[in-house]
Amino acid sequence: MNARIHWVGYKTIVRKEITRILRIWGQTIVPPAITMSLYFIIFGELIGRRIGQMDGFSYMEYIVPGLVIMSVITNSYGNMVSSFFGAKFGKHIEELLISPLPNWIILAGYVTGAVTRGLLVGAVVLLVSLLFTHLPVVNVLVSLSVLLLTAVVFALAGMVNAIFAQKFDDIAIIPTFVLAPLTYLGGVFYSIDLLPEFWQKVSVFNPILYMVNGFRFGILGVSDVGLTQTYSVILIAAALLFGGCIWLLHKGVGMRT
Repeated sequence: MNARIHWVGYKTIVRKEITRILRIWGQTIVPPAITMSLYFIIFGELIGRRIGQMDGFSYMEYIVPGLVIMSVITNSYGNMVSSFFGAKFGKHIEELLISPLPNWIILAGYVTGAVTRGLLVGAVVLLVSLLFTHLPVVNVLVSLSVLLLTAVVFALAGMVNAIFAQKFDDIAIIPTFVLAPLTYLGGVFYSIDLLPEFWQKVSVFNPILYMVNGFRFGILGVSDVGLTQTYSVILIAAALLFGGCIWLLHKGVGMRT
């Protein structure tokens, strides 16, 4: 009986989240596609001609995996933080928290919705990139698994932000001052081999570096870091964030305003 209740609750949350994403597709799907098209034109076509090749690939080919991961990160994170904070702001999150659903089911429902948006936008960006270049896709399993795990990690990170946020301004602080710098410094547009030795050592502490390079390995077969390191960092981050989110929900942090 409990399993049936859990399934119905999970399915309801997921349906609500996906319906929301598709209902406002002009805000959730189209803008990232347009933004990434500009990246492809400006960085890939115009600047890429001057840069030439990187790791044996044209600059356009090289940056595509990073831009896809960047779109997945921003959209899975953004969907979670806006959706869960909206539920808090509208006071209907309390109905979920007092329901017979365990916290992990509530979290799983919201994460699934955020991951869906992240992967959907990532797929759109990948399709747009094919208008500009050809991608070999060396290892489909690695590509899909890194993409999925990255979306999960940043959906969970978005939940943490949404739990602590008390006003709409709070949901923009982390994306602006933490997420954006880490993304741009995560090897999206360059190989860390180009950096001075000191900055190469600093870069290894950036978790986004492993996600970008893991997906780049799956697409192009080249990476600045080992695949074992990539999965280790992503899985540890996911486990820590999941445990943190469950604990915060259990304690009711940020829910009582």
